[in-house]
Amino acid sequence: MSVNGWGGAHWVDHVARHAYTRPGGIALRFEGVSTTWAELDRRVRALAGGLHARGVRQGDRVVMLMTNRPEFVETVVAVNLLGAIAVPVNFRLSAAEASYIVADSGARVMVADSGLAPLAATVRSIGEEPLACLVTGESAAEAGPDAERYGDVLAEEAEPPSVRIDERDTALIMYTSGTTGRPKGAMLSHLNLLMQSFTLIRAWRLFGDDEINLCASPLFHIGAIGSVAPMLMVGATTVILPSGQFDAAATLGLIESEGVTSAFLVPAQWQVLCAGTSASERARSLRTISWGAAPATVTLLERMAEVFPHASNVAVFGQTEMSPVTCALEAQDALRKIGSVGRPVATVAVRVVDADMKDVEPGEVGEIVYRGPSTMSGYWNNPEATAEAFEGGWFHSGDLVRVDEEGFVYVVDRKKDMIISGGENIYCAEVENVLAAHPEIAEVAVVGMPHERWGETPLAVVVPMPGWHAPTAAELGEWCRDRLASYKKPTAVAEIAELPRNASGKVLKHELRAKYSG
Repeated sequence: MSVNGWGGAHWVDHVARHAYTRPGGIALRFEGVSTTWAELDRRVRALAGGLHARGVRQGDRVVMLMTNRPEFVETVVAVNLLGAIAVPVNFRLSAAEASYIVADSGARVMVADSGLAPLAATVRSIGEEPLACLVTGESAAEAGPDAERYGDVLAEEAEPPSVRIDERDTALIMYTSGTTGRPKGAMLSHLNLLMQSFTLIRAWRLFGDDEINLCASPLFHIGAIGSVAPMLMVGATTVILPSGQFDAAATLGLIESEGVTSAFLVPAQWQVLCAGTSASERARSLRTISWGAAPATVTLLERMAEVFPHASNVAVFGQTEMSPVTCALEAQDALRKIGSVGRPVATVAVRVVDADMKDVEPGEVGEIVYRGPSTMSGYWNNPEATAEAFEGGWFHSGDLVRVDEEGFVYVVDRKKDMIISGGENIYCAEVENVLAAHPEIAEVAVVGMPHERWGETPLAVVVPMPGWHAPTAAELGEWCRDRLASYKKPTAVAEIAELPRNASGKVLKHELRAKYSG
């Protein structure tokens, strides 16, 4: 526990310490503009003072409807400086969906981008309770009545109060992506984020004084916030990639011009980046490349090794409720254990269990469950979902995995995505991995479809390579002949221009099932 300043173990204190010891060091870079540690600390304190003047107190929730930008980081730290809780919102949600999060969290203040001001206005109009709003940019008018300019609040330079913050206090409520049903708010503490920092410092070998990390994922996602946390802790520089359609050329240009040393991207982004002919030369500053948030095919991992032979390829695996990293595949094992997400990290205890919570044997498939100081305290305002998630005293991930004799974890499927055909379990990820290596397939997702005899069988939803059409079921059956058991082969194929994904890169299989499976 500490009074906000220098003595604690959370990012409020990290920023203050760096501002004192290295005030001119670069904390953030965005579109060619630097924010030093001293500037970041000054702006955080001014924003915290302004929020306090507008009624924000310890334990209150502040919703953030923001794209990737420095103000996002400032707001999270400022909210936490008051002992309040930051609630990042996916800006791609509809007004109704965002309004649900506002209502569920009980927030009374919103911080929004000027570009998202119209959405903010609609969200504010839907809610039953008044929602104060601060808006970045030159005008706040589009965000609705009484909205204020973020810059004007900082200009007041109001002094924030001293607040005692325990490391176990909730720092963030991260609403899960909601691939099925209503999103749930995972409560993450300062301790959770501290453990995440330790995990990535070790996994990414963030030991130098010249570390520069590229934050390319949406900051409302735990994968991005989780990558910023260790940078704030060690005093490294974070280069923030603006939100928008991922552009491989622009990203490579940023890596080259900023001298980026580490970068985390989802597999779909690495696939686009690796397709360029200049990636290897332009990204020579990279010392660590990392992927996660969605499965990567063996084909992609082999391509990454070819394009970035000079960089350590580190896979990280986990989920929002675990802050998020639970397993890491370190560089020395990347090729030897290709297809694995690695071994459990030091801060997480892991079991692989059957439906009765009994440990399965090595090589057998079971659900991976967790304990440890990075585990969320529960779901906000949802005791039933919390009780279900922690049944048996361990957090249930919903991920089906197998573990080899050396302790390396291989993700088989999501528990809810498994296909049962004629009494046989079919793990979609296994089938997808085989199909992804087909030369005419760019991307593929496998879902179950009804079958009169077998109950359900695999349907391959295929994004073909440019200039090609999706292979037929017969052609895929031949491709799989020596690669998969017969009952695992797709019995039908659907061609699609683009797989539906959520903001974290996960394929929305419920949409595919609704469209193709009937």
